[in-house]
Amino acid sequence: MWSQLPENKHNNAPKNPRVYDSDMPTFTTDVRMQKVGDLFATSAGKASSDEQVQGSGGGGPCEAVYWIKEKGMQWRMKGTAFIVAPDIEGGEESSGVRTVKSEAGARMRVVEGGEGKEGEWSWGRELTGHFGNCSPGMRGSWRNPPPGTPVKGEPDKDHQLAQKVEDLHDPIARSNFRVVIIKPDEVEQTDLSDPATARRYRYTFDGNAQDGKGEWKMEELWP
Repeated sequence: MWSQLPENKHNNAPKNPRVYDSDMPTFTTDVRMQKVGDLFATSAGKASSDEQVQGSGGGGPCEAVYWIKEKGMQWRMKGTAFIVAPDIEGGEESSGVRTVKSEAGARMRVVEGGEGKEGEWSWGRELTGHFGNCSPGMRGSWRNPPPGTPVKGEPDKDHQLAQKVEDLHDPIARSNFRVVIIKPDEVEQTDLSDPATARRYRYTFDGNAQDGKGEWKMEELWP
């Protein structure tokens, strides 16, 4: 979940203090992948220029499904997705950066003991933490030749397959690395662990509940 990186003894990136939790799952991607442009083009701002897509922003519709085989459980999430890029911190804030911090920030809750420490938490540090949470081989994938482009001869020396990146600030890998935050509005949990008692549970987020902080409302359904 965003703001809740798991403990990883192999991740030597600086970590944020424990200030926030959230209900927003994340995944990593490459800015050169089509999904990044799609999340910008289908957002409220309809951003489509190459320059806009390179930075933070997005907000297009997103749906993700997780199947937990060992538990016989499926989770389906529907909502919007936002891109976190290197411009998320430092320099003048773009409209995309402001959108990400406003939309995702609205669902980041201060944990017990985190009050008064909000200023110690860094969006840029969290982004680097996600990069460090990947293996050196995975980090190297952000130095691959551009995904989906035709193979025409040998790629240049900076974009080769099967590279391993140890440097947390490798300029080429970091320029392509992105974190996507899914901000779910509806979650369906389908429990198929026992066919005799199978159920589906729909959770809908109500942003107006609990003094404006929002809450999840659950409805039990037949699967």
